[in-house]
Amino acid sequence: MTAEKLLEEAAAAPIGGWDFSWLEGRTRSERPPWDFEALVCSHARRSPDLLDLGTGGGEWLASLPCRPARVAATEGYEPNLPVAAARLEPLGVAVVPAAAPDNVGQEPGAGEPPLPFADASFSLIVSRHESYLPAEIARVVRAGGSFVTQQVGERNEDDVYALLGRRPPPPIGWTAEFAKAQLQAAGLEVIQARAAEVTTTFADVGAFAWWLRMISFSLAFSVGEQRGRLAELHASATPLVVRERRFLVEARKG
Repeated sequence: MTAEKLLEEAAAAPIGGWDFSWLEGRTRSERPPWDFEALVCSHARRSPDLLDLGTGGGEWLASLPCRPARVAATEGYEPNLPVAAARLEPLGVAVVPAAAPDNVGQEPGAGEPPLPFADASFSLIVSRHESYLPAEIARVVRAGGSFVTQQVGERNEDDVYALLGRRPPPPIGWTAEFAKAQLQAAGLEVIQARAAEVTTTFADVGAFAWWLRMISFSLAFSVGEQRGRLAELHASATPLVVRERRFLVEARKG
């Protein structure tokens, strides 16, 4: 298939929520050395409730096999709210708007904007690639409760910038150690903090372009503006391989 056809298809395909099924068969992704879902379930099976921060379109939470009796979710990207509500509310999951500034830019102890929940509302809070206020986590989680997060680390898009012929931004310091220190400063005990590099390989420039549309909130992208560069990648058969940075932190409130 020509680059033009692949890119037309990628530009026209719908995007929404956090559903990457359009890429099925066109990407190969490594998994981190930990199992985030299994870790969440190990807590969820003995927890009466769960709060999922930044649920996206609710895809991950809807598929979670271990949801407790009471579950709530937040989402800060407005277009995702109706998508998440349509998927999760029939499952008894309340979806509320809420967001937090990027962790690295937060003032120590920041509590604004607060989560829309009372003190000690949940025994388990999870965040999958969503920013959060550590002070708010410490406020909303109950004594003896847990916070589990998997995050996208700094320099995650460096290979993407290189493929697009653009200079990557400087690192911002968003690492497992930084997140660990933030949570400890909020009074939480960190059980583990781990980091890993995983590789995603795209079969063609159409798959790569559609994926970039899905993550355009973190890296400005449009198929039209990058059409020439993407066509060059196609013509030169450049391997479309992206190294991504992930880290995991598990914490507990004493």
